Amino acid sequence: MVLKIGAGRQVPPFRVMDVILAANERTATLRPGEPKILRMEVGQPGTGLPAGARRAVEAALRTGDTLGYTDGLGRPSLKARIARHIREWYGVEVPPTRIAVTVGASGGFPLAFLSSFDVGDRVALAAPYYPPYYNILLALGLRPVVLPCGIETGFQPTIEMLESLPDKPDGLIVASPANPTGSMLTPEALEALCRYCDGSGIRLISDEIYHGLTYGKPQASAAQFSGSAIVINSFSKYFSMTGWRIGWMVVPEDMIRVTERLAQNMFICPPHIAQLAAEAAFACQDELEANRANYAKAREIMMTGLRAAGFPTFSPPDGAFYIYADIEGRAADSAAFCNRLLAERNIASTPGLDFDSERGGRYFRLSYCASLEDIEDAVERLKHLS
Repeated sequence: MVLKIGAGRQVPPFRVMDVILAANERTATLRPGEPKILRMEVGQPGTGLPAGARRAVEAALRTGDTLGYTDGLGRPSLKARIARHIREWYGVEVPPTRIAVTVGASGGFPLAFLSSFDVGDRVALAAPYYPPYYNILLALGLRPVVLPCGIETGFQPTIEMLESLPDKPDGLIVASPANPTGSMLTPEALEALCRYCDGSGIRLISDEIYHGLTYGKPQASAAQFSGSAIVINSFSKYFSMTGWRIGWMVVPEDMIRVTERLAQNMFICPPHIAQLAAEAAFACQDELEANRANYAKAREIMMTGLRAAGFPTFSPPDGAFYIYADIEGRAADSAAFCNRLLAERNIASTPGLDFDSERGGRYFRLSYCASLEDIEDAVERLKHLS
């Protein structure tokens, strides 16, 4: 008898994880003297846990803190510190009771989707997009509504795109800065989308995990413009804490209890030790800003190097640490191109098909959060790609 497989079978793979596997396998088979694999495929800061956060973890382990369960939505002191951070960065007061500490931003998305929508609801998102948005929506029985975006709109959605849909969506996901493009909404554009969604009964979910990593453009939070928007953020990127799996949400007042009930049942609570590290990371501003300054240098090297290597077409990466570059004229298929880049130049990169199933075949993504030495090496190898 063949047993049933659930609706999860519809969920596409997260292709960058396959790239990571291929890069790991190639690293294991490198011959002596062969150039190392340059890891440009994943958005993982190479800087590691900030020193002050490391000391906080060491102190907690030395003192014998039980590090047991915390409140389902996180330690009160961490929620208060996040609320202070929001006030300092955006000038808006959000009470700690509206903060939910999550198991990474990845743990926040299912909480946001389940608390906002019912099976069959339609949620709009710009393409290219971070693949788990689409994949989690599918897994939960929701219907993604893809808004094809190009360089002309900075790969960001517009009110006109929403108004052109035959049926109003129930939700909209925005990301600024965005993965994979690094593009940003201006504060005015984000405010307009917030106002439009509030007036149209559309739940807006704002992914802000790359805030702090911007290069000349002002950043804004949906929390400044809407009390009904859900904001998702993380300690992974600016705070350099990817493996600690700790993030946060700003939740509308009337959704706090439902979010808490979902979090209790799905995750119990965020990791206690990671919460201690996260709270301490807020005091590491000098170190974190030094990291950002290095990303800014890497960004300049990468943009100049890509143009010199024959990849001149990309939206300016105003934030995050990615470039989403057009390969038209160089290759017909981004998956094959990335495979060749790994095989011939030992550069691990991500095919655009991971972010846009319709048009991603003509793009690939490079991350520039590696060391400056590796960034310089990567652009030289790209210049010699046949």
